[in-house]
Amino acid sequence: MADKLRLFLGDDHTLVRHGLRKILEERPDWEIVGEADDGRSAVKKVVALQPDVAILDIGMPLLNGIDA
Repeated sequence: MADKLRLFLGDDHTLVRHGLRKILEERPDWEIVGEADDGRSAVKKVVALQPDVAILDIGMPLLNGIDA
């Protein structure tokens, strides 16, 4: 079996983040490796965790998803 796709979620709305996590975790070959609720935390965590894909909200506080 191939390695799991490692995903990171960044969104300042907890309900959105948790809902997206629930949907994405239904895929057995995908793994959520981390979450953040602001852009600065997202950048720090992505650097540390090295996910394959980061899904970021474009309207987060402290640093938006586009700049992150």
